[in-house]
Amino acid sequence: MTRKLEVSMNANPMKRARTIMFQGTSSDVGKSLMAAALCRILVQDGCKVAPFKSQNMSLNSYVTVDGKEIGRAQGMQADACAIAATTDMNPILLKPSQDMSSQVVVHGKPFKELDARSYREEYLPMAETIVKDALARLRAENDVVVIEGAGSPAEINLKDRDIVNMRLALWADAPVILVADIDRGGVFASIVGTLDILEPQERERIKGIIINKFRGDVSLLQPGIDWLEERIGKPVLGVVPYLPNLQLEDEDSASLNAKFIGSRNEGDRTKCVDIAVIRLPRISNFTDIDPLLHEPDVLIRWIDTAFDFGNPDAVILPGSKNTAEDLLFLRKSGIADRLMEHVQHGGSLAGICGGYQMMGERLLDPDHVESGQIELAGLGFFPMETVFTSEKRTVRVKGTAEGGFLSAPVSINGYEIHMGQSSFTQKIHQPFRIVKDHFLHEPVYSDGALTMNGKVWGTYIHGVMHNDEFRRQWLNKLRGQKGLPIKEKAIAFQDLREKSFDRLAEHFAKHVDMEKIYSLITGGVKDE
Repeated sequence: MTRKLEVSMNANPMKRARTIMFQGTSSDVGKSLMAAALCRILVQDGCKVAPFKSQNMSLNSYVTVDGKEIGRAQGMQADACAIAATTDMNPILLKPSQDMSSQVVVHGKPFKELDARSYREEYLPMAETIVKDALARLRAENDVVVIEGAGSPAEINLKDRDIVNMRLALWADAPVILVADIDRGGVFASIVGTLDILEPQERERIKGIIINKFRGDVSLLQPGIDWLEERIGKPVLGVVPYLPNLQLEDEDSASLNAKFIGSRNEGDRTKCVDIAVIRLPRISNFTDIDPLLHEPDVLIRWIDTAFDFGNPDAVILPGSKNTAEDLLFLRKSGIADRLMEHVQHGGSLAGICGGYQMMGERLLDPDHVESGQIELAGLGFFPMETVFTSEKRTVRVKGTAEGGFLSAPVSINGYEIHMGQSSFTQKIHQPFRIVKDHFLHEPVYSDGALTMNGKVWGTYIHGVMHNDEFRRQWLNKLRGQKGLPIKEKAIAFQDLREKSFDRLAEHFAKHVDMEKIYSLITGGVKDE
């Protein structure tokens, strides 16, 4: 018999959303996608659902409709719920800027730069109230809140001031599903070890296990599952096979590592558009590249050495959390010299946000906002200088790109997240023209630049490649230069993304015990 969740606020006398939580045996086990899958399933059931992650550490962020910054995973999960993302879904975001410090973003706005000890000792006691209040607002407005933990709940040195795993599950009164990644090996040890470290009351809150990213014959795994369930006294709710080619965003650089390794399987570069993306040490918002990964005739190579540079058709300089330090990396690695040679020989180059800043003449940081570099010479592709200030720009933008490789003006939608403010030292040939922003009521301004031949361009706009017609025309220019077939119609990336949510939800529901999950949320399920 078909089952589905039937829950509404009218049937809930406490007027608080029910909760369920995904925690993991480690980072990058698939918690974000498990949460997104359940969000989409519950929306399909007719529930009002919201995601929640109290504290996120990521350089891959998302700008809400009111110009606030949250973790991209919660923005993606909000899309799975078919609702607008808010900062209540991720009230605290940590953006690493140096090896030992991070920018602390609270409800979408920068709060302070703190090292790990200061954050733990000074800020976490205050953060508890912020987290509880945000969760309470979500629970007052929804039927179900799907919560995601961070890292592992078994970090002994962090547990006493935890605001994102087991203490949060207690505050939310949330049953917990523990997710483990079998693809990295040691899955049984990681599950048993995690449960062994937890306190008895914490172990009791874990109601089941999901083994994720499985490849192979599940029947061969069954003896291990039988042993595990007897050993820990908890059910395995499902073994979820690895699901490739999802058009959904990754959260952080841990997932980027898999992309980077996979990119080395290059194939024949002569039959595709070869695009080299510089893997900066402090890369941010690397999901800007995602639409290009789903163009069948485009090869994306992540490179971090001059040796791997090769002879690409185009190079992309992505965003950076520390533009000056990553510019120094380009010079020390020899990649900067290869970039100059590439452009001098007629190659195409695109810069986004921090990558765009590097393409100017100078970076100025008099107040040490991003680094210890007060002044640094840029790559010099544009007559532009960038000054870093403490004021951070986070905004959704709409605009029009024109000139260069574009045969006609193209509408652009995207978002900005940056500290530096750039200005031209002389008249620029072809700026990107940005129309008035709908939310902040800003006037028209220039937000990017093109060289005379249109082969070198840069912009502050993250998500520019998600604009199908812009991406099609840029790639067609590269295709034409290489003698490859021109594409008459753009791939509709957002349609692919929506289909990916539905595909993910169907995959999840097929391989886990949904009746058990429904019962964890409601205490029982009803017939459809």
